[in-house]
Amino acid sequence: MIEAFKTGEIDLGYIGLPPVMMGINNGLKLKCVAGGHVEGTVMISKDSFSSFDDLSNVNEVLNQFEGENIGTPARGSIHDVIIRDLIHDRNISIINYPWADFIPGAISDGEISAGLGTPSLAAVASREINSKLIIPPSKLWPYNPSYGIAVREELIKREPEFITDFLIAHEAACNLIRNQPREAAEVAAGQLGNIDVDFILKTFQISPKYCASLPEEYIKSTLDFVPVLEKLGYLQNKIKREDIFDLKFIQEVHPEPSHYDLPSDTAGSKN
Repeated sequence: MIEAFKTGEIDLGYIGLPPVMMGINNGLKLKCVAGGHVEGTVMISKDSFSSFDDLSNVNEVLNQFEGENIGTPARGSIHDVIIRDLIHDRNISIINYPWADFIPGAISDGEISAGLGTPSLAAVASREINSKLIIPPSKLWPYNPSYGIAVREELIKREPEFITDFLIAHEAACNLIRNQPREAAEVAAGQLGNIDVDFILKTFQISPKYCASLPEEYIKSTLDFVPVLEKLGYLQNKIKREDIFDLKFIQEVHPEPSHYDLPSDTAGSKN
């Protein structure tokens, strides 16, 4: 998606914040104008490993993978950054895949012992292989900015009304997912065509924290990535809050407190 921003193929995207930060660092004129989802990275493994629910400690879970390989999507993705930070002083190797779709098969074939990705990875893997969610989203990196709305600065100058209208629709969609997840899943399944409603509902249930707002917790979690990205060599220049965020649109559209932590109807009951 960053490449598409670079070539001008897209003007707006729903994307994790670390790639946006790296793009800005490399000269792309982008701004995050809204949130979307937090805590969207999960870790899965074969059922033979102990999970966080069993051990109650992330370090103890990771100790099981000393000398092993862990898979994640492309270098620089939020999943890649999170796991590299967690295992920086461990004898664990990271294998990056162009698509998270390859991870369940790689676990099944023994190429990797665990994998990280979006909640949909856990949902897919539970269908394809004997797997389980080994570290839940909230324990890997609390409030991590798994998705936000990034736009080219040119669009901000050219069509500010479009951005406002888009964010109104974006917040309505987030509310639908939280409050009427079955209806949202039915809409998504109809649009995507090759995914069933129950699969989408399971994905929502794993990490239901959807909202368009940009509260301080979201911004702070994003800025906490800066030293990690620098340490990993993904950022060469200092990057500040004002380099990443433009809050004026979302403050107009969503002035009330964020909804990320509100209870959601993750059972997907019909309303």
